[in-house]
Amino acid sequence: MSGNKDSDGGWRTFIWNSEKKEFLGRTGSSWFKILLFYVIFYGCLAGIFIGTIQALLLTLSNYKPTYQDRVAPPGLSHTPRSDKSEIAFSKSDESTYKKYTDSMKTFLEQYNADRQSDQMKFEDCGNTPQPYKDRGTLENDVGQRKACRFSKVFLDVCSGDSDPTFGFKEGKPCIIVKLNRIVNFRPKAPSDNQSLPEPLQGKAQPNLIPIYCKNKRDEDDGKIGEIKYFGLGEGFPLQYYPYYGKLVHPQYLQPLVAIKFTNLTVGEELRIECKAYGENIGYSEKDRYQGRFDVKFTISS
Repeated sequence: MSGNKDSDGGWRTFIWNSEKKEFLGRTGSSWFKILLFYVIFYGCLAGIFIGTIQALLLTLSNYKPTYQDRVAPPGLSHTPRSDKSEIAFSKSDESTYKKYTDSMKTFLEQYNADRQSDQMKFEDCGNTPQPYKDRGTLENDVGQRKACRFSKVFLDVCSGDSDPTFGFKEGKPCIIVKLNRIVNFRPKAPSDNQSLPEPLQGKAQPNLIPIYCKNKRDEDDGKIGEIKYFGLGEGFPLQYYPYYGKLVHPQYLQPLVAIKFTNLTVGEELRIECKAYGENIGYSEKDRYQGRFDVKFTISS
């Protein structure tokens, strides 16, 4: 018994068998049935997939994320940023701090007055902390919402206008701090002064989220010196909240606080922790940026 394919017509017969009217081993009726089966089968799979996606889209909002899986609201961040939050430089060598000052200049460009001149997109919201600016609900179809102007003048000596080195040249560096954007989040001012650090208890304001920095390690006590705060009320004023998202609030500018360290001990590694204080602002040991941050300064002469 031979296994030679030529004995039954070979591969040519397999491709087209004229006697049985078969193509690749199947008749036209058989091909029609199997193709119809796969069309129906994959059509049903596609229908289930499309239906599932459409059902999911019905649960999503165009204005607000359904789930938040990054930094728990709100995160507190600072500029300049660096690897491991370490800022090291020499007062006498501009090249060691140029990357920091360049990043601050770039960040503050969006706060230039000419960027906020459009009366249809921006409005003045006062020079003192005020209550929340109500611009309707997220789902209210009223088009784009105006944003409050934030002038770099509020940052005083840390604005970069009078001192383009932001104090780094003198060994008195500034950093710029902001609360991360959270759609529709309304930070609440502290309701109890006793929850604030002692230096803030006499300065509490009803429409302001204050910020305070101190040495993180006990051994750095007495090495930090005076810390100055610049901004609208030296904190985050409530009239800049809530943020309505990129769709209807694309020109939104966060309020900023500038922190100037006026007398850091030279030649020491100093760890400083800054916290924002609010009734609905929490902290977590697992997340170093939830409502706070810490930064290490090392300054050489």
